[in-house]
Amino acid sequence: MAHLLGGENLTVSFATRTVLDGVTLGLEDGDRIGMVGRNGDGKSTLMRLLALRSTPDSGRVTKRGDVNVGYLDQGDVLDGDLTVGAAIVGDRADHEWAANAKIREVMGGLVGDVDWHANVHALSGGQKRRVALAKLLIEDHDVIMLDEPTNHLDVEGVAWLARHLKTRWRANQGAFLVVTHDRWFLDEVCNYTWEVHDAMVDMFDGGYAAYVLARAERDRMAAVVEGKRQQLVKKELAWLRRGAPARTAKPKFRIEAANDLIADVPDPRDSVALSKMATARLGKDVLDLENVTLDFLDGDDGQKLFDNITLRLAPGERLGLVGVNGAGKSTLLRLLNGEIQPSSGKVKRGKTVVTAVLTQDVKELDEVSDLRVIEVIEREKRSFSVGGKDFTAGQLVEQLGFTKEKQWTPVSDLSGGERRRLQLLRLLVGEPNVLMLDEPTNDLDTDTLAAVEDVLDGWPGTLVVVSHDRYLLERVTDNQMALLGDGKLRGLPGGVDQYLELREAALASGAVGGGSGAPTSASGGSSGAAAPSGASEAEKREARKDLNRIDRQLGKISQQEEKLHTQMAAKSESGDFDALGQLNAKLQELLEEKEGLELEWLEAAEILGE
Repeated sequence: MAHLLGGENLTVSFATRTVLDGVTLGLEDGDRIGMVGRNGDGKSTLMRLLALRSTPDSGRVTKRGDVNVGYLDQGDVLDGDLTVGAAIVGDRADHEWAANAKIREVMGGLVGDVDWHANVHALSGGQKRRVALAKLLIEDHDVIMLDEPTNHLDVEGVAWLARHLKTRWRANQGAFLVVTHDRWFLDEVCNYTWEVHDAMVDMFDGGYAAYVLARAERDRMAAVVEGKRQQLVKKELAWLRRGAPARTAKPKFRIEAANDLIADVPDPRDSVALSKMATARLGKDVLDLENVTLDFLDGDDGQKLFDNITLRLAPGERLGLVGVNGAGKSTLLRLLNGEIQPSSGKVKRGKTVVTAVLTQDVKELDEVSDLRVIEVIEREKRSFSVGGKDFTAGQLVEQLGFTKEKQWTPVSDLSGGERRRLQLLRLLVGEPNVLMLDEPTNDLDTDTLAAVEDVLDGWPGTLVVVSHDRYLLERVTDNQMALLGDGKLRGLPGGVDQYLELREAALASGAVGGGSGAPTSASGGSSGAAAPSGASEAEKREARKDLNRIDRQLGKISQQEEKLHTQMAAKSESGDFDALGQLNAKLQELLEEKEGLELEWLEAAEILGE
């Protein structure tokens, strides 16, 4: 495999702390690398160095002269005054990019529900993230570096990005480096894992599951006793061995030693015991929604966010919620918590129910920003029991990654991930019996996520989790349900995979929830607003079917075109010019067919007013 870029003896220090110390590594054609490590250990720093966005204190970064590197920053770097279209394609004319099937595929996958003419500053955080991704992915790059690309993406968006990265290049071409806490994503797309820790980088074959197995084997062979961290690794291994639905690829390592290590590890949760404890604390009734209807909170156009839905939570139930953006996942938590009332229907609440909600922005900590971490927890309670074990506040704080030194850090100085961990602890110390978590994985590294899951395993109450993190949902919840954007709540016996199948079926039939179709405009140009097409709903449905059909046909033609080019190259080398002429004739026919299909695609897009 050809070398693309690399770093030699990279060293970076901040104040008195060395983040990277003499690190040497590189990327080659075909590398699909996931980078993991604790928050603050230098993952983003290393990525910026390799992307030539910053310079090391010592050492150097080299790359092959013709290598084109694309980089997605963790923060928002888009010009807020630009329209969505201008931010993605610049000043290119519509026909220049709309005729490219790869660009259309990116547009449809990421910004299909974003107003093409809206200003970037008016978009939500998730929409800005998808616009930035689309801007990057429509370009031809030899190496792509992505810093937390799954932040703000829903389950469907994460699945689309995984498919795109797996099919973007041939197996032995191109490379990407990704920093993410999404463990399903790491397993799905990566063939190597880099662990950044203690100012160095360890390299492993395979995705997250293989990395966990290899790390445990490394620790065992080195006879390193790490106490709490080793226990978490063992528990994570037990979960992986039992086969979470998201595990699709088997690690390349021999795992006999790892199996011996976890042979005596019990199930992550003793469901029967937890159910008994939950029933004792909660009684029979928890929270029920009966025939609940809720109009859009802004009273918009008479539509309904929820339309006659029923949900019954049992004592000790562990429910995961997935759904399209804007379908009402966070609003459903607010309904269950009694913060808002339905337009019609009943919300029944058990007499002994005590709820707690971990919100996305954790603004609740603002009121204690002048306190230190340990003071916040001790102010709530000094000790409590979880999973049959008694913990002091200090022990629990340490279990979720706050070292003894960190426990005395003021709340105002905490990072986003640390604030989320602290607020979760604060809620648990209050001993609720119904816990609702809204996107709890944001800003957390993989080790911290494992620690959070370990705490939740022994928690006996009713748990409701809203998350785009498939691994977390399958790890800590037993049942999943979906909000598909049509006002209904649907059970998912098949888990997240079933949800994605339902979404694909809805898109294919034109019943797109939570979006407004593809964003692209072949005729709108820079007019500032899309003109109404005047087409009937039946014509629009037919146009959507045509777009899907044409995209499939264009994909097949692209494969045939690539095959013909390969055959022509072989005939040219062998000097068989008669065969070369015949292949060229087939290629010209194929190109004519492709041109006709592209014109059909543009006509269908015009019908949809895009």
